[in-house]
Amino acid sequence: MTTTRIGPSTFTWGARTYVMGILNVTPDSFSGDGLLAATDPVEAALAQARRMVAEGADLLDIGGESTRPGHEAVDETAEAARVVPVVSAVRAALPATPISVDTTKPAVAAAALDAGADLINDVWGVGPDDGLARLAADRRVPMVVMHNRARAVYTDLMGEVVADLRAALDRAIGLGVSPDDLIVDPGFGFGKTAEHNLVLLRDLAALRTLGRPILLGTSRKSTLGLVLDLPADERLEATIATTALGIAEGADLVRVHDVQANVRAARLSDAVVRGTWRPPANPGGAP
Repeated sequence: MTTTRIGPSTFTWGARTYVMGILNVTPDSFSGDGLLAATDPVEAALAQARRMVAEGADLLDIGGESTRPGHEAVDETAEAARVVPVVSAVRAALPATPISVDTTKPAVAAAALDAGADLINDVWGVGPDDGLARLAADRRVPMVVMHNRARAVYTDLMGEVVADLRAALDRAIGLGVSPDDLIVDPGFGFGKTAEHNLVLLRDLAALRTLGRPILLGTSRKSTLGLVLDLPADERLEATIATTALGIAEGADLVRVHDVQANVRAARLSDAVVRGTWRPPANPGGAP
C-alpha cells in the first residue's frame, strides 16, 4: 500500500475508501448548495464543515468558482476573497482535518495554501497551463489531477482519458511533484456526455494502470439526473449507487455533498470489496 501525506493526515491507499466533503463558497453551484447565499458565508461554511467532519469526512474541498456548464467566470481576486477566509476559519476550527482548495488559478491556490490548505484540486489537470503543478512542486503539497476537455469528442474514451492523465502525471513529476503526492480524477461530468460518464464509471478500473489513487466525483451530477429524470436535490440515492459502483472499480476517494450517507455506503462497499469488516468479538452482546 502506498501513502500520501495531506496536511495533518496520512492517507493509506487501499486500506479503505476516503470521503471528501464539498464546500462550495459560490452563489451558483449546480447542486444548490452555494454558501454565498448565506448571510454570513464564512460561518455557514464553518457550520457545514463541522457537520461533515462529525459525519465522517476525511478531508474537505473548498472552492469559490462554480464549474457547472454556463457558470459565471470569477476573477482571481474575487475567488480568493471567497475562498481564503473560509480556508482560514476551517483550519483554525478543525486543525486535524486536511483541506483541499478547488481552483484553476495558481494565485488563488497560493493564497489558500498560505491560509492553511493542504492539497490542490486542479479540475484542468490535463490542460496546457502547468501553473498549479509548478506551485505544488514549489510548496511540496499533493495535488489532484483531473481529466477535462473543452469538447466531448473521443475515439477511444478510456484509452484517451488514461493517456491524457498519464501525460499530466508525467508533466507534474517532471516539474518536481513527488509521484506519491499525485491523485487522479477521471473527470466525471467534465468534457464528457452522459453516455461517456456511464462508460467511465463502468470502466473506472482502467485508471488503475496509472498506479495512483483514484478520486471519483459523481455527487448530484447532471448525468444522474438525466438517467433518473430527477433534480439535483433528489439525487442522493443515485450518488450512493455510484459511490458503491466506483469503489468496486477501484475508487480510493469519493467527493460528495452528502457525507453521512456516502460514508455508510463506502464502509459497506469496503467490507465487500476490500474485506475490511471483522465481526465483533461478542456478536450476541454477552460480556
